[in-house]
Amino acid sequence: MYQADRTRYDQMVYNRVGQSGLKISAIGLGLWNNFGSVDPLENQKAIIHQAFDLGITYFDLANNYGPEPGSAETNFGQIMATDMRPYRDEMVIASKAGYVMWPGPYGNWGSRKSIIASADQSLKRTGLDYFDIFYSHRPDPETPLAETAQALDQLVRDGKTLYVGLSNYNGEQTAAMTAIFDELKTPYIIHQPRYNMFNRQAEGDLFPVLEKTHKAAVGFSSLSQGLLTDKYLHGIAADSRATKQTIPFLGTSQVEQTLTTVQRLNEVAQQRGQSLAQMALAWNLRQPALASVLIGASRPQQVINNVAALDNLDFSADELATIEQILAEQPVIDWSREK
Repeated sequence: MYQADRTRYDQMVYNRVGQSGLKISAIGLGLWNNFGSVDPLENQKAIIHQAFDLGITYFDLANNYGPEPGSAETNFGQIMATDMRPYRDEMVIASKAGYVMWPGPYGNWGSRKSIIASADQSLKRTGLDYFDIFYSHRPDPETPLAETAQALDQLVRDGKTLYVGLSNYNGEQTAAMTAIFDELKTPYIIHQPRYNMFNRQAEGDLFPVLEKTHKAAVGFSSLSQGLLTDKYLHGIAADSRATKQTIPFLGTSQVEQTLTTVQRLNEVAQQRGQSLAQMALAWNLRQPALASVLIGASRPQQVINNVAALDNLDFSADELATIEQILAEQPVIDWSREK
């Protein structure tokens, strides 16, 4: 039977989520990849155990995570039942609804019916009594914002989640949803945007809204699907994400377009005594709006390596200027999926 490391809280950084009473680990574990039905359950257990032993308390799911969709929640539920149940109150477990999950008009987007049905299904798959955070995974262009907000508010009132969040909403949409949540007195506290050195749109659009409204963010795609690691410094390995048909958003073309930039960034990281991934995570966390950054992992050692980013979160003015110059010289990246 798994027993958590007694020193798990000694080194992790915990940040307050906006002006709420909740704190989350500065690094969270995302279960988008490597936790589905095609992945060995024992390896999933080892990764989750390692993350918790290092003080990671934020675990991020969604109804469609797999593959197959739903299987990440099912596997996580099995691990909770056999290993992690004694530690449930030490964990912040999040899930989301908004991407396609079942056939027909109700298994997608952000209607009241879809949101509430998805939350019920996710609770059943995970075997949890409630989520700590439940997100609307993306805005629905055909459903009024108020309907989606009211559905999330209902989940809180029904005891199915403690807090609610948004993901992939732009700044204008987030401001509008925040106003609705304020009127409803919904505990909306967090946003989940894509954010990394190669995707900084949130800096000019979303982060100012979050700071003005005293909300926080947890960033996903923190290492740009592995581009901001040493994985591709010397070519594309056969087992890398860039070669997997099941992984969208990253192909060989993106690796080729960013190779020179990544090599230059790696030189800065080495001068700081960090790996490229560690520096990239630390760079993300320099943002005041970010309470946490999500990492993925295919093996426990990756979690150990990434958490070590917290050993050096400070940047000199010269380091930041050098990084800005390197990123400014990066050609526009074609993010279309190519093989």
